[in-house]
Amino acid sequence: MPTTLPAALRDAAATHGDRPFLVEGDRTLSFTEVHHRVRAVAKGYVAAGFQPGERVVVWAPNSIEWVLAGLAASYAGGTLVPVNSRYTGHEVADIVDRTGATLVLVEDGFLGRSQISDLKAVSELPSVREIITLAALDALVAAGSGIADQEIEARADAVTPDDVADILFTSGTTGRSKGAVSAHRQTIAVSAAWAEIGGVTDEDRYLVVNPFFHSFGYKIGIVVGLLTGATLYPVATFDLDATMDLIESERITVLPGAPTIFTSLLDAPGRAGHDLSSLRLSITGAAVVPVVLIERMRAAAPEGLGIDDVYTAFGMTEAVVVTMCREGDADELVATTCGRAIPGVEVRIAALGTNDALPAGDEGELLVRGDIVMLGYLDDPAATSEAIDADGWLHTGDVGKVDDQGNLKITDRLKDMYISGGFNVYPAEVEQALARLDGVADVAVVGIADDRMGEIGKAFVVRRPGPESAGLTEADVIAFARERLANYKTPRSVAFVEVLPRNASGKVLKNDLRQETQQ
Repeated sequence: MPTTLPAALRDAAATHGDRPFLVEGDRTLSFTEVHHRVRAVAKGYVAAGFQPGERVVVWAPNSIEWVLAGLAASYAGGTLVPVNSRYTGHEVADIVDRTGATLVLVEDGFLGRSQISDLKAVSELPSVREIITLAALDALVAAGSGIADQEIEARADAVTPDDVADILFTSGTTGRSKGAVSAHRQTIAVSAAWAEIGGVTDEDRYLVVNPFFHSFGYKIGIVVGLLTGATLYPVATFDLDATMDLIESERITVLPGAPTIFTSLLDAPGRAGHDLSSLRLSITGAAVVPVVLIERMRAAAPEGLGIDDVYTAFGMTEAVVVTMCREGDADELVATTCGRAIPGVEVRIAALGTNDALPAGDEGELLVRGDIVMLGYLDDPAATSEAIDADGWLHTGDVGKVDDQGNLKITDRLKDMYISGGFNVYPAEVEQALARLDGVADVAVVGIADDRMGEIGKAFVVRRPGPESAGLTEADVIAFARERLANYKTPRSVAFVEVLPRNASGKVLKNDLRQETQQ
């Protein structure tokens, strides 16, 4: 097993050669072609002044070019920093500045926006040497044509398993995003474990709906493809009819994703007109999974999707895959638990505020330990030591329990995070943004149940006193949020209240707000 991403790419090219690796529309690249093109892009980085250890930000939707740009970062000796394709310029500029990224690659024009203009409007980007559009990769490659093969291969050779491979940002309860830092050995190991449990092979055709900026799409997508030889079909945006067409025409076998993906497929008006019988493996999670959904996914057509292997899993940016279900697990077990720990990972349910293990069946905080746990948060030793204790246990902030067989069930959250369409939303970040809106005196955000998205945000807003704030409307609040936050973070509804309920220490009683939404 290779222990660095450059080694994994070389091994994949040597093993799988001319077999297709990436298919997008009418374009197909073999493993050998991807290796050659990644090396050429990496030369372009070097020609632009890129040095070993520097960071490359990729801000774009799934595409062949994303894969080339992302893998080239480590091939040139650097670190990849993927960012959410739906982030605003404010959010991305903050990450670029905090990582000191020297190169930024964007899909300019995605969703009708000018990403380059958005970035430059909010920051001078002092660390950045060049912003490159993915449409201009050929020009970047041409600029690097003078770099010798030996130089770029020496860069790739110098990468070690303990070097930082990637920094993936996840919001925290303070409202500011934190960068989870992972080494090459960790990114490889967690991807390999997922692939082995799922039984992914070079015969699989893997539709990657999960975004590459997320660990589910990047590590459990791109890296799994490198390690197994599976053919990847990247999808930029989820379109129900196009997805069904692709599954049928390409005989897709592997389709992981959030539960909303499968609910949409099952309820699609045109599903009966598509042959989806090629699907054999789906792994879902990131939200509460109803038992009936697992049953419908496994049931034969026309009632279900006829997927033989349907598993659930638990992971987080700081530890990408912690537990997974296994072949043969019953529908109810798959739906109501997240499975057992993957090889090399320990899970423990501990009394809150400690790392003292509780017996099976008792409820407490989920702790995780193992080599796949992140190295730490970028430039934040205080947050790192708060998350990972002296014994190496990652305190997840999730409350759960395990049964006698080690199956994990998440029962609550210590944090107020909720999951919308498979993406984590941290209310503190949303609240920080809304607090800047003129007329807002106080604000709290909670997640409420939604049939399609799992959960959506609801904002409780206290207007400032005075006639100038009396006209603040729900539409005003939502529009303000949309300008500053990704769409899945934007609250879908707003309630105006006289005061937020708080305890004696001043903390907002969010359970009271959640209960109010149910009345």
